This record gives sequence, C-alpha cells and structure tokens, in this order.
Amino acid sequence: MTPEQLAQALRTVLSDVVAAGDLGVPVPDAASVRVERPKNREHGDWSSNIALQLAKGAGMPPRELAEVVATRLRQVGGVTTVDVAGPGFLNITLDAASAGELARTIVEAGEGYGTNDSMVGRTINLEFVSANPTGPPHIGHTRWAALGDALGRLLRASGADVTTEHYINDFGGQMGKFAGSILARAKGGPDAEVPEGGYPGEYVTDVAQQLLAERPDLLDLPEDEAMSVARERGYALMMERIRTILHEFNVDFDVWFSESTLHDGGKVEEAVARLREQGHVFDQDGAVWLRTTDFGDDKDRVMIRSNGEPTYFAADAAYYLDKKDRGFTEKVYMLGADHHGYVGRLKAIAACAGDDPEKNIEILIGQLINISGERMGKRRGNAIFLSDLIEWIGSDPVRYSLARFPADTPLDLDGEELRKRSNDNPVFYVQYAHARTCNVARLADEDGVRREDGFDPALLTHETEATLLAALGDFPRVVAQAAQLREPHRVARYLEELAGFFHKWYDECRVRPVSADEEITDLHRSRLWLNDATRQVLANGLGLLGVSAPERM
Repeated sequence: MTPEQLAQALRTVLSDVVAAGDLGVPVPDAASVRVERPKNREHGDWSSNIALQLAKGAGMPPRELAEVVATRLRQVGGVTTVDVAGPGFLNITLDAASAGELARTIVEAGEGYGTNDSMVGRTINLEFVSANPTGPPHIGHTRWAALGDALGRLLRASGADVTTEHYINDFGGQMGKFAGSILARAKGGPDAEVPEGGYPGEYVTDVAQQLLAERPDLLDLPEDEAMSVARERGYALMMERIRTILHEFNVDFDVWFSESTLHDGGKVEEAVARLREQGHVFDQDGAVWLRTTDFGDDKDRVMIRSNGEPTYFAADAAYYLDKKDRGFTEKVYMLGADHHGYVGRLKAIAACAGDDPEKNIEILIGQLINISGERMGKRRGNAIFLSDLIEWIGSDPVRYSLARFPADTPLDLDGEELRKRSNDNPVFYVQYAHARTCNVARLADEDGVRREDGFDPALLTHETEATLLAALGDFPRVVAQAAQLREPHRVARYLEELAGFFHKWYDECRVRPVSADEEITDLHRSRLWLNDATRQVLANGLGLLGVSAPERM
C-alpha cells in the first residue's frame, strides 16, 4: 500500500463517517487528506492530523473525532493498528505484506516514481543565471545554475508546465566595451591593456585568438568595421562558450532570450504605451515614469530618460509583459544576492500590468557562496569561473553541494573536501549507496536470484526493512513539497537519510545466499525487489538534482 493509497483509504473512511452522520462537515478534498512518515518509528508507519483539521468544524474534540475515524480505519485491509496519540493524531501501522508491496510498485513505476500531480495546470516561466555575454559563467552564477535547474526538474515532476529561460543582457554599452577589449588583445596580445571599463580576463585573449583564426584580416579592417566584427563574433563565441559550460554542468535552457530583441522589435516602446493605457505612466521633467509607488515600491521608476533613452527598468517591464504575452501565468525570477532592490520594482511591474503580484510573480534571492581550497589559492587572477570548478571538483559534487542548502543560506565550502571519496562527503555517500544497489543486483544475478521468480512482500519483516520501505514511500511527498516550497535541498537531505537506511539494511539483511548450497527462496527474491526499489528512488532523486547515479564507484 502506497501512502497515496492509504490517504485515499482514509478519505473513504471519512466519507463513511459523514454518511453515518457521525461527522457534521463535508468530506475534505483529496489534497487535504494526507499521511506523513512520523519522525519516531515507534509511532507507526504513517501518521495523519486530519482529526485536528476537522474537529473545530465538526464541533467535537479532536481526540474524540480521531477515535471515531480510527475505529473504521482499523477495518481497512492491510492496516494492522491505528492508535490515537497526543491531541488527536492518527498513528497507522500496516501489515508487512501491504508495506512491502510498495517495493514492487516502485520498481514497476521506474523513472515515474516520485512524480505527482500537485502542480498540474500551472504554467511557469523560470528564469535563472542570466549571465552577461561578456564573460563565462562565474562562481556567482553557479549557485543559481544548480538550484534553478533542480527547481525546474522538481516543478515538472510535480506536473507543472515549465519553461526554463536565460535572459541575455546583450544591449547597451557593455557590448562595445567587450568588443574593444577583444580588439585590444588581438592587437597587443595577452598582456595588452583593455579600454577603461573593459574586460581584462584571460578568456578575452582566448576569444581574440579564436577570432583572429577565423578572420586573419581583422586587424587590417577599418576601426569601425573591426569593432563591428568583434562585437558580433565575440558575442557569438562567448554565447557558445556559456552554453557549452552550462551543458557540462548539466544545465540546458529551453529559451535563450535576447534583451536586444526587446529594443530592436519595439517592445520597450510598446510596453510603455500599454502601461500608459493602464493609467500608471506619467511624464515629469521631460522623462517618462511608471508610478510603482502605488504598488509598494519605494519610489517611482523612470522608463524613458529625458534624452529619449530607455532605462534598464523599461526593458524589465517589456520583458515581463513579453512573458505574460507568451502565456506564462507564473513568472519566477531567481536573482543574485545584490538584487534585493529588484523585488519591489518587479512586483510593481506585475501589478501595473494588471497581474496579482502575490500570485503571478515570484522573486527568489540567493546568497553568496565561497569555495576555498588549494586549487583556488594557486589560481592566477581573481575570477573563479564555473569551468574551473567543474575541472577541479567535478560537476556532480558542486551541483549536489549547492543543492543541499537553502538558497538564502550563505555558503563557504571547502573544495578539497568536496573531492574526497568518503562517507563524510554527502554526494559520495548517496552515489555510493546507488552504486552498491547496482552491485547487489549484479551479484544476485550471478547467484541466480531473480525478481521474476517470486515476490512475497509479507516476508519483509525485518526492522530495517520496515524503516527502508517507509522512507521509500515518503519520496513523492518530498518531491511535491520541495517543488511547492522552491526548496531542492529537501530532496538532497532526503536522499542522505535514505542512503543511511539502505546501508543499515544492507548490513543486516542478505539478498544473496550465504553459501553455494543455500537454497534460494522468496525471501532472497523479495529483498532483491526492495534493493532495486531503493536503487530506483536514489536514481530518481539524484536525477531531480541534475546529479548522475553511477553504477560503479
């Protein structure tokens, strides 16, 4: 019996109680009737607080209501005991067969186990990273790359229609400074000074050399033409590098949105006109303003300067409207630690556009991270790029380590510790558990233990098996909650707990015969089902974090 099936059985019991006249409230909807794994295993396999939820409306004490429900729930097949605890909690214990059946459910569901429909019908645009195309992704982008991609996977697993989007800040004077920096290095080599306000990184030299290889005539061109070539091809080469590095980090976007298209396509002017029609635009001191203070912003914002030039804020407004026009009812922005001031103004844009800023837009702010270690101490320069971290530590350890902490927690990670292959390293601990399940299956096959030859869930009675099964059953709830709360770290912490339960089970219970002459029984086969169910959940959970599930380590 899965937690979902148990919750449905509980709702059926509530329907019977209502029909019998013992409960004077409507039957709660399916989303309100949930079971959760109790922290203390002595309290049973599953727990529900439904009696506490309904008691006030029913006009009866929670414990009294819980006793009424418990009496009927004890008659449900597969339920061994139902105890009423504390103020009215229902603590439910399943018989071994019903609990063990979950192993087969998971194996047969495969990659689909853990998916849920809690967010079906929601259309979400998820924007993150959004690096300037004037340099490779650096450590400041890395956290949102890991968390944003994991969040997108979680939202999809929960039934939402999600589009991940990278906003390319390719408009304005920065592109000219980037082109000037490329030309300076093309002319003077790696030690050449770049123009004031330019980009001095070593990567600029790499782009310059690549451009010279493509266009040997670059330095013979008139200055204006050379700058145009450097701007166009430098932009394209850097975007190719950004895409490649993010792909190596297992991050691929559905949409790469160019800021320039907002200006070139007249969408900024269109946005100003649309917001003026809504009554929120006004003219003052020769400039065009949006009255964002009507919606909680600390000051009104200039959209068009007195010289006729649009502001970045105008592009932000046009971009929001463009997302709305593309059918995204929910827009999630994942911004860096220095963007707290953007929260009020972006919500004000949503309100000015006629949306509900509490429902149609969400802004998540991530805190800074620092990754220290010997490799960083030996680096030249002061920029830490994502490619450096991948080469030094590896994509999996970096992604997992960033995913296992809430986004608003400042992080100081030790790169050398992340490289260690020991149980003290969380990503190794979880990946090793997956590899161990694969090894168990390989060796069992060599011994002739095969799932298809039998399965008796009633045999899974060992204490570690009950604990492991309860943890496996909790996975869909963890996924749904992590998506709803925008907290991928809940999946990482769950996987670490699950890995611990599996390792304890592995130490106590044998899947393979102890000796060559030991008879293979359904207990061996049933434990192989449980082993393979654990492997599937570990793989599914790591996949949601964008981390690999190795079969050998």
